Amino acid sequence: MKLILASTSPYRRTILEKLCIPFSCAAPNIDETPLKSETADELVQRLAAEKAQSIAKSHKGLIIGSDQVAFAKGTILGKPGNKTKAIEQLKMLSTETVTFYTGLSLLDSDTGRQQTMVETFDVTFKQLSVAQINRYLDLEKPYDCAGSFKSEGLGIALFSALHGRDPNSLIGLPLIALIELLMSFDIDAFDYMQPPKHLAQ
Repeated sequence: MKLILASTSPYRRTILEKLCIPFSCAAPNIDETPLKSETADELVQRLAAEKAQSIAKSHKGLIIGSDQVAFAKGTILGKPGNKTKAIEQLKMLSTETVTFYTGLSLLDSDTGRQQTMVETFDVTFKQLSVAQINRYLDLEKPYDCAGSFKSEGLGIALFSALHGRDPNSLIGLPLIALIELLMSFDIDAFDYMQPPKHLAQ
């Protein structure tokens, strides 16, 4: 099995490495602008599928596409890009419950078969002071992360509760759902797992 992750995200790469299955990465080239009246669910499904399709034009194998947005108070939150926007996002999220939508798509470039799904994960934020927000942003600088935090890092200090079946989806790649998608393609992930590097002889 040749597995390709349609992403250059170091976060998604690190998550996929947990499965100990050899894979490569390739950068998708798509327009990620939301369509008019597109819901968060529809947006991440479309972008995850398009990312995989973009890679299929030049790569052969099983291609994983993924995309994520945060949704709170009727608004889709993307990556802030800078501290000013991150402060605005975290101020808005204080005491709120945010739903993260992660689109996941698996495409067999040889047959054209593709399946796409969405995993959700809810995060409830503590009441955050401006000083806490500034301190957090200065320490972690999560400007390339939807919602302005890294749950795998110091971002955990911002939360009062987490609700979802797979914490990996919060970081950007739901592994439970990926294993299910592979199985739907008649692929048992266990058949391709290799010993973790620290256990390999």
